[in-house]
Amino acid sequence: MTYNESVRYQESHEWARRDGEVVVVGISDYAQDSLGDVVYVEFPEVGTTKSKGDPFGVVESVKAASDVYMPVGGEIVAINEALEDNPGTVNESPFDAGWLIRVKPSDPAEYDALMTADDYKRYSEELEE
Repeated sequence: MTYNESVRYQESHEWARRDGEVVVVGISDYAQDSLGDVVYVEFPEVGTTKSKGDPFGVVESVKAASDVYMPVGGEIVAINEALEDNPGTVNESPFDAGWLIRVKPSDPAEYDALMTADDYKRYSEELEE
């Protein structure tokens, strides 16, 4: 399992990474591994504003469909359109090419409240016990 030190996590297994004025969001390696082969990603409309914790889309795999949740509140400014043709990128590269959305955060402090990689690793290991 990969725990990326350059991102922050939330308990519902999304990650967030600051990129200038926006926050890039995806699902963790733990989440993509648990889901299995991703076959479809449902995205929100660009321009939509959501609050922290709100569902923003769905990741469907051969095993299950899972809602994905906002790690920070704000306006969705981009979606990863490449995943429409190749959703398996989420499995192959969850922290890079497999990102889901970009958000202009309404409260940057929400990012700071997310778990570090070490915190998330401890949290995921407890789920396995």
